[in-house]
Amino acid sequence: MRTFVAKPHEAITQRKWWVVDAQNQPLGRVASRVATLLRGKHKVTFTPHVDTGDFVIVVNVKDIKVTGNKADDKLYRRHSGYPGGIYERTYNQLLELKPDQPLTLAVRGMLPKNVLGRQMIKKLKVYPSSAHPHAAQQPQNLSW
Repeated sequence: MRTFVAKPHEAITQRKWWVVDAQNQPLGRVASRVATLLRGKHKVTFTPHVDTGDFVIVVNVKDIKVTGNKADDKLYRRHSGYPGGIYERTYNQLLELKPDQPLTLAVRGMLPKNVLGRQMIKKLKVYPSSAHPHAAQQPQNLSW
């Protein structure tokens, strides 16, 4: 029995588009499901070193839920590279400024930390409301 290994040009032709409705869903569960789709682990043709994943459109991210006190306690940090240049925002503050960032950062943390992961995150499209401009790609709804 031979092991199937996907080639990069084969993986591109088999991409699908999925729509995920994140309304009233926990942040981590949505992020892990989306990361699985972006990585391609739901396919039989999954190969770790080739991007075999699909495109994912996540809608209604402004209504995504976090449990417990995470809305006030969870901190998102970034650093400018200069002394004293650390910036902190809570989940609620980040949601007001950029509603797509909490989910994008959660998914990015679940992808490989290399060139392959940077390719995969580009296939993620996140929108705060239910409207999105990708109707021409005929995306399929993902049911939980």
